[in-house]
Parts: sequence; structure tokens; C-alpha cells
Amino acid sequence: MHFWPYLALLFNAMVWGLAWWPFQTMRAAGLAAPWATGMIYSVLALGTILCLRGSLAQFLRHPVLWLLALSSGLTNVSFNTAASTGDVVRVILLFYLMPAWTVLLAWRFLGERPTPQSLLRLVLAFSGMALVIVPPGATWRSLTAGLGLPEYLAIFGGLCFAMTNVILRRCFHTPSMARVLAMFLGCMGMGLATATAGYLGGQFPGIPAPAPGWIACAVGMAVLVAIGSWALQYGASRIPTSTTSLIMLSEVLFASISAWLLGATELTPRMLLGGALIVGGALLAVLQHRRPD
Repeated sequence: MHFWPYLALLFNAMVWGLAWWPFQTMRAAGLAAPWATGMIYSVLALGTILCLRGSLAQFLRHPVLWLLALSSGLTNVSFNTAASTGDVVRVILLFYLMPAWTVLLAWRFLGERPTPQSLLRLVLAFSGMALVIVPPGATWRSLTAGLGLPEYLAIFGGLCFAMTNVILRRCFHTPSMARVLAMFLGCMGMGLATATAGYLGGQFPGIPAPAPGWIACAVGMAVLVAIGSWALQYGASRIPTSTTSLIMLSEVLFASISAWLLGATELTPRMLLGGALIVGGALLAVLQHRRPD
């Protein structure tokens, strides 16, 4: 039926809009987000290789997919760590600066010069970022007073997500399942590498003793991410790209409402206004794809 692709995309957005809760739950049980990311995507990567035996050979035949693996891995581990340690809504909003970063990266690497509409999106997005992260009454010397590691990771993760989109546009000729495997392997590798480096540097604890709580969360997330990845492939291949982008913005809504209901954040007027500007910039990106500039 015609509404299934839309429901599939909404499901994927819901998975990532609510992902903060299991990652925070696993962190409370002693499993840091990078360890959880590496473990979850190890299962997904191994499952993909075993079920789709040609996917690994296809991945190895296309060197550009190594860049895709790197960018998607950095995106995932940055977002998961930020969402598990910081204010959920702030993290989600800063991560969704991605359309603004895409304008700059596409200009640099794809030769796509910014249009007036693109520049307007940049102004809206970065104005919203200022409202979200800069404390009221801050001076020039204290502009970073409201910033912590989660905020920096969210911004960096959004930048890496934009780079992932640019790379995907450059490697559209590669087999789709090879691209999916590249992203799974990248998230696995970067998760395990970050966790190991953090553990050796005393920043992260080791993997805790097996316990039903964090194991259930990890297995549940692996299942949901696998279904969500399939849902994204299914939905995005059947409806226009601009509509896909619009539906994926519902991730902000899922994250904000769930975090507010569970007491994980406080929605201040300043944050709501900043969020509206950031989401407005993303909506302009969607509308820009509906008609040429």
C-alpha cells in the first residue's frame, strides 16, 4: 500500500529520535556509548556479511567506501556519545546543523556554489545555534561558557553527517548493500577504536560485567537499527528525496517530546526559538530540492 514507505521512514526517524534513552541507560549501567556503538555495529556488520555474502567483496572493490566508513563511523560515535552524556534536545538541534554544513562542504568538494536560498539557510541555522548554546547575557569573552564536550561532539557529528551525505553523492555508482556495509563497518571500527583509546587514556571504563539491563538495551538497539536501516532503504527508494528529508526531521520531534516527558531536558523559550531557526533552515533545504533555485 502507498503509505508503507512513509511509515517506514517515520519508524527510522523514531528509532534515532528515541535512541538517546537506551544509550543513556547503557551508560548508567557502566557501558560507555563508544563501547555500545562498537558492539551493536559489530553484530550488524557480521550479520550483513553472512547474509549478503557478496557485500564484503563489493565493499573491498571500491576504495571510496573507506571514506564513507570513516565519515559515518565518526558521525555515529559522536552522536551516540553526545546524546548519552548531554542535554538531549541541545544535542539533537546542534546535530541538525547538518544542512548548513552540507552547503559549505558541497561548495568546497562538489563545486556547488551557494545560492541566496542556501546562504539564508546558513544564517538561520547558525543563528539558531547561537540561541541554543550561548548563555543569555554572554560577553565575547564568555561565548563558549555554555559549551561542553556533548555540544562539541554534536556539532562535529553533524559536520561528519554532512560529509557522509557528500560522499554518498560521489559514490552513488557503488552497490547499495556495499554502502550499507561500509557504514556498518565504519561505525563498528570507530566505536571500538574510540572506546579503546578512551579506556587506555582513562576517559572511559572498560566493558562492564554482563548484566541483563545493558545487554537487553544493546540487543534491542541492534535489532531496531537493523530494521530502521532497512526501513530507510525501503522508504527512501520509493518517495521523493525532498519528502524523505522532511519526514526525517520528525526525529527532532520524537527526541524533544520524549526527553521532556522523561525529565531529561527543560524546554526554555530560548531553546525553542533556536530550534525553530535550525529546523527552519533544514526545511528550506527540503523546499529548495522541490524546485530549482
